[in-house]
Amino acid sequence: MRIRTLALLLASAWLGGLSPAGAQDLPLDQIKLPPGFRIRLFARGVPGARSLALSPSGTVFVGSRGAGRVYALPDKDRKGRADEVVTLVQGMDTPNGVAFKDGDLYVAQIHRVLRYRGVESRLKDPPAPEVVYDKLPTDRHHGWKFIRFGPDGRLYVPVGAPCNICGPGDPYASIHRLRPDGSGLDVFARGVRNTVGFDWHPVTKDLWFTDNGRDWMGNDQPPDELNHAPRAGLHFGYPRCHGKSILDPEFGKAGDCARFTPPAQELGPHVASLGMRFYTGRMFPAQYRNQIFIAEHGSWNRSTPIGYRVSLVRLEGNRAVAYTPFAHGWLQGRAAWGRPVDVQELADGSLLVSDDRAGAVYRITYEP
Repeated sequence: MRIRTLALLLASAWLGGLSPAGAQDLPLDQIKLPPGFRIRLFARGVPGARSLALSPSGTVFVGSRGAGRVYALPDKDRKGRADEVVTLVQGMDTPNGVAFKDGDLYVAQIHRVLRYRGVESRLKDPPAPEVVYDKLPTDRHHGWKFIRFGPDGRLYVPVGAPCNICGPGDPYASIHRLRPDGSGLDVFARGVRNTVGFDWHPVTKDLWFTDNGRDWMGNDQPPDELNHAPRAGLHFGYPRCHGKSILDPEFGKAGDCARFTPPAQELGPHVASLGMRFYTGRMFPAQYRNQIFIAEHGSWNRSTPIGYRVSLVRLEGNRAVAYTPFAHGWLQGRAAWGRPVDVQELADGSLLVSDDRAGAVYRITYEP
């Protein structure tokens, strides 16, 4: 256990530090994209940039993890680059998750969700936060949260497993939802080890989410997962079953995998699949519409690193038919200069990508 803990600390220091190089040192020419696509800086100097949320007027909000800050990136002239980086709040406890609804910004810390009312008119003098809900677990292992509002108007809040592998029971390893005022908390899905990204299909309104696979089962298993939850009450296998058919050596037993909802797509092992979005815009070619972009943060415990990219999962109806890299090059050999965390479509159809290693947010456009 001590060796594993040391490995985690070393990996975090090597790959997840908050000391970004200067803007001129970001080698964006190393990022490989399909023909016609281009990547540029949207904002620099955003230490620990993690989850993204967009207001209707075009302000991008960015949560962080180690930095303890929430940023606002206004782009008032809509020219595809933030006018400035505003540190909205700081000194917070792992404010990873951000969501925007009806003029208010919601921020998820380890054990609670806060709301900043009418925040866009007061970016440099934000109002005092209101506590929406403060009864979430205080465990720090997988305690950081991704949050979003669903088509039902409710805020979806995951609670990760407080361990690598264990059977903790409710409220852990699940996705919860609650009303904007904090009432009506219930469990939407169980058997979810640690999701840090989800979205709803633009046509069916079904929930899809990424899930990080457990560690210490080897370089090549288990896979991370892309899951489809068309209704509440499904169980996705953790801790008994991983991927479509891999029994856990500690918690699994024969026949377990048949009892649970399998992933729609097995992703790479240890790629750390985080933020995901369905693409609905008109800038990219038509074949990208209603398809899924996934930010893969990158492995920390694999002998040959993988991930550090944005991948694309293509769907036909509710069936995943392809899983391929879309943007890659943050990993050069065994060294990573960037780590994608989240993706967010802008009103013009371009795609933002946050990077907590480089402290940056990028914008991908299509320019045939």
